[in-house]
Amino acid sequence: NCIPLADICIGTWVHNIECHPRQGAKLARAGGTFAKIMKEPAPQCLVCLPSGVEKLIDSRCRATICIVSNPNHGACKLRKGGLGRRPIVRGVAMNPVDHPHGGGEGRTKGGRPSVSPWGKPTKEGFQTVVGKHRN
Repeated sequence: NCIPLADICIGTWVHNIECHPRQGAKLARAGGTFAKIMKEPAPQCLVCLPSGVEKLIDSRCRATICIVSNPNHGACKLRKGGLGRRPIVRGVAMNPVDHPHGGGEGRTKGGRPSVSPWGKPTKEGFQTVVGKHRN
């Protein structure tokens, strides 16, 4: 089905279109895409590309009749990295304005007991929740 654009009827769906004769297919190659032959003047052919752009292409260029398979190619949703979870960054890797352990020249140990980004101690023995008084 790979024939020159001059031999294809107006309104036909095509894919794998050459931009210049004998150069190889360049246009409408992704899954589910196609272009439409609009007009056929003698030396050049008007083709409506998948993007909606109408382009004049040499009539000697070849194209394949029909649509590329896998029409759902662009419809499937890709899984995103992280899946809604933010990365955990160590306090010693931050700047001093971001965390009490941040800053210093080169790699440092933090210089103080483990604390949260707001300065509250995080290790054993520190009471984080104040209990309710019951009568």
